[in-house]
Amino acid sequence: MNVVEDPWVPKLIAFDDDTFDKLTQLGRDRMATVQDLADEAFADILKKHGIPIDLKDAFRKSVTRANNKSSGVRKTRS
Repeated sequence: MNVVEDPWVPKLIAFDDDTFDKLTQLGRDRMATVQDLADEAFADILKKHGIPIDLKDAFRKSVTRANNKSSGVRKTRS
């Protein structure tokens, strides 16, 4: 029997009433859902920490790393 995994696994995140009201209003202002806002926020967090967001982003970072290694260029932290 083949098991098909659902790409959207529901998770619960608790917000206090004030935060949820502000998120709901922001969503109305931007014509987006709270889910859209959450997706954007989590993508920003992953990007901030250098974690690829999707396959395209992972491939881009992989190619950049491979090019840097082959040219002998090293990134230094400042």
